[in-house]
Amino acid sequence: MSGLAKHLSLTKNEECISAASLSYDTLPNAGSPGFIPEPHFPDFDAPPEPFEGDFFGVYGAEDFPEQGSPPPPLSDDDGDCPDDDRDEINDSSDDEEGAGPPTGGWEPPLRAATSTVGNPQAPLNPDSAYPPTYPIPAGPRLPSPAEREAAERSTRAKTYVVPFPGCDAGAPVTDSKKATDTYTNYQNELKTAESDNPYAPFASKMDWQVARWAKLRGAGSTSFDDLATIEGLVEALSLSYRHMRELNKIIDKLPSGRPPFERHEIVVANEAFEVYVRDIVQCIHALLGDPEFAPLLLLVPERHYADPNHKTRVYFDMNTGKWWWATQSALEKEQPGATVIPVIISSDKTQLTLIGNKTAYPVYMTLGNLPKDIRCKPSRGGQILLAYLPTSRLLHIPNKSARRRTLANLFHACMTRVLSPLSTLGVSGMHFASGDGIVRRGHPILATFVGDYPEQLLVTGCKTGECPKCNIPRSELGDSADPSRPLRDLGMVLDALAAIDEGPLAFTRACRGAGIKPVQHPFWEDLPYTNIFAAITPDILHQLYQGVIKHLVAWLQTAYGTEEIDVRCRRLPPNHSLRHFAKGISSMSRVTGKEHQDMSRIILGLIIDLELPGGLSSARLVRATRALLDFLYLAQYPCHTTSTLKLLDEALAAFHANKQVFVDLGIREHFKLPKLHFLEHYRRSIELFGTTDNYDTQYSERLHIDFTKDAYRASNRKDEFAQMTTWLQRKEKVLRHEKFIEWRLRLQQQPQPSGRPRNDVHMTQTRIAMARHPSVASVEFNDAVHKYGASFFRDALARFVAEHNNPTLTAHQVELASGGIYFNFASVAAFHKMKIALGDVQGLGVSHAQPQDVVHARPCRRGKYDTEVPGRFDTVLVRSRDPDDVHAVRGFRVAQVRLIFKIPARKIAGLFPRLPSSSHPEGHLAYIEWFTPASQAPHQDHGLYRFTRLIRRGERLASIIPIEHIERTCHLFPLFGPVAPRDWSSDNVLERCESFLLNAFADRYMYMLVS
Repeated sequence: MSGLAKHLSLTKNEECISAASLSYDTLPNAGSPGFIPEPHFPDFDAPPEPFEGDFFGVYGAEDFPEQGSPPPPLSDDDGDCPDDDRDEINDSSDDEEGAGPPTGGWEPPLRAATSTVGNPQAPLNPDSAYPPTYPIPAGPRLPSPAEREAAERSTRAKTYVVPFPGCDAGAPVTDSKKATDTYTNYQNELKTAESDNPYAPFASKMDWQVARWAKLRGAGSTSFDDLATIEGLVEALSLSYRHMRELNKIIDKLPSGRPPFERHEIVVANEAFEVYVRDIVQCIHALLGDPEFAPLLLLVPERHYADPNHKTRVYFDMNTGKWWWATQSALEKEQPGATVIPVIISSDKTQLTLIGNKTAYPVYMTLGNLPKDIRCKPSRGGQILLAYLPTSRLLHIPNKSARRRTLANLFHACMTRVLSPLSTLGVSGMHFASGDGIVRRGHPILATFVGDYPEQLLVTGCKTGECPKCNIPRSELGDSADPSRPLRDLGMVLDALAAIDEGPLAFTRACRGAGIKPVQHPFWEDLPYTNIFAAITPDILHQLYQGVIKHLVAWLQTAYGTEEIDVRCRRLPPNHSLRHFAKGISSMSRVTGKEHQDMSRIILGLIIDLELPGGLSSARLVRATRALLDFLYLAQYPCHTTSTLKLLDEALAAFHANKQVFVDLGIREHFKLPKLHFLEHYRRSIELFGTTDNYDTQYSERLHIDFTKDAYRASNRKDEFAQMTTWLQRKEKVLRHEKFIEWRLRLQQQPQPSGRPRNDVHMTQTRIAMARHPSVASVEFNDAVHKYGASFFRDALARFVAEHNNPTLTAHQVELASGGIYFNFASVAAFHKMKIALGDVQGLGVSHAQPQDVVHARPCRRGKYDTEVPGRFDTVLVRSRDPDDVHAVRGFRVAQVRLIFKIPARKIAGLFPRLPSSSHPEGHLAYIEWFTPASQAPHQDHGLYRFTRLIRRGERLASIIPIEHIERTCHLFPLFGPVAPRDWSSDNVLERCESFLLNAFADRYMYMLVS
């Protein structure tokens, strides 16, 4: 084919297309007498024609591998990424400078909308959000606002506690004397009771602080030795040690609060394997005997209800679940006066090096007697490294099936060595002393085993692709949700395991009939009061973020295409809780759990007004997405009730009712995904063991850093586990000595200490924090208008003064009064940022974590490299002054902050002459621009509220309010229309877009507040 023919076949130029359509017979040919060639001169003044077609042929995506391609479809094996450490979820940090990533990079050209209805650049009707020419299929709807409010109200109600009947459960042992408290015992072992030096055996505070730095913060023993060799340094600091060896000798002599590691050899298949183990009984004593935990221990099961009639059950900590109550009842029948000690085990193999195959297999332990807010914070010391298991892959065994069986038997043999004391002590009990010296009889019982899907299969002996909790056939996985589906029959499994004495063939057949692998003596076989299939708990990190959300994102990219989704990612307005994907999400590789969490916060807003190919209605797709997001956020509630668990079931049922759309679009052929099926077991686990933050795998992922990776870096990489265990024991001794020093200092300062532990979770915190000094000391009124966009700053300030002087005035009277207010100053101090502590939304006091939110209100400025950094003015939720405001979302209105400022202190008295000084508004104020009140009901499919700018006479309505009226920031989804305008960016979208949706998924606290 010639170049001309190729061009005519590919061009979009109308003249060329018409020329190509003419028959060559009607054209004079070069040999005919009528043929007169005409010279062709290009028009050099005309604009260049766009390049269309290619002389050299047609190219495909495979010819340009460097340009990237859409993500490949996920496989159905539902496997996990081998590097599980990347799944760790951390809190997002705020950019102090606020510059943000650039938004002006290359983008694909604007494409035409898939639908021919209307203007592709014009936004869709916000009330429908779907092409009106196509019917919306019927299906389950979201719960109405009234139904949702009724369910959520139960989580914010005062609980009615029903204690366990009788007074024996958790009671002290009557025939035993009160033991000496832990700190006094520690002091006696140090033999420093008569010494006035609280830092002993260290000579001084400086001596102790340098030692603490060297062991906890130092770069390594060699670096400290190099530092100590500086002439005169040891003498100047009055150190009692000259190098790391002497410091280690001092630390080794400190009393040990936790047991040492012991090296054992486990023989499996005629091969010995090395395992480092701690005595689990001594570990339990160490946790229960920690004096910091003494006033916080959970020793007795309780039933909490949200109503006085005891119909709506409340679940949060593990002692509020049904398992503890049932286990306590069983123990009381045999041995009254028992204290249940729920043992929580987690294990996960982790990579030690970025390059190479160095791995470790740590096993962690904690107790359900500790409140979950302690267990989830590594700094509180509520977790203990229990063992390092062998990491051998047994490559010398050529047969893969034999190798897998041997690996499973090795794991269970090691775990049997670790947990074997529980088989007898769970029945007979043991005496333990809490940190205050009170002695009780405790029964350590394995309650839950926390791990990802491969770990769950390894523990239970189930096969890949099956559910580790129930006997559902593989062919029925993902078909529907049945939260009442029974668990695997533990009795049948134990009978099959007992057939090992009948020979290998009978044993294999019995295990096959019970639905498990032929594992020889699994570690849980002899553990009392333990049902291993019930003990397998939900996994938010791997099942939801790295499982269901990972699949959902890939399905949506396939349905809508990656181009438009990436374009919308770039144009979302910034928010403290959200990550800005400046390059979209389709080009990301090796996506972590944190990144999937960030995607889940925005994915619904990216697809709401997108069109499917062929103009198909996207209603079912939006409903399915909203249902999975509802399940994701509801599953992470720190407190659940019977009503909210019903919402959890309804969200899962809504997804299954709408998931057929993925099959209709050709994206999926089936939903046989074990992680998707496991969602139906969430309700049962929450009812048994409390909310999911009691057993979340992200906590054990975080422990890998403190207990494994840091320990490996401190070794010389040769015989590393012996060095790692020694390093960890010394670190634990330093941390214990630090607590003891704080106790000694409290005794010296307060003769009668209150007994409140350090880092008390009940300590109050200021809700709003402002910088001591303003960002700009003086902002003139004109600059407030032109730089900050506070167009009516003077008028709004006058109205604020008039209304504050006389709160009884009507709106019209305020306008009249504001006209007579004169300002004898022309500038105010401006603050570009305010921090807000997000409190316990549910109001039950069971969640003491207070994450921070940050409100930005800063103008455009010049950056570090003399580049222009766009301004940022965040949107916020403002508490409505009218408690009966039906247009407010849960009592909040949406506004955009333009300026945070303070009135000059010397001018306040003149502005408010009739008010006492105690009523003067001496705090910070905010100039805000209002959005319209919310629609009375959220959208029937995506469930979000719609907002637009509040305009009066062509101008935005603005007010000045005290910053205390601001609840927190909020994120708004712009309604882009079928195709996002390319002249919009994340910096100007709030100014150019006309309609928005309130993002209820910005974070978990926002979801509980407004969803």
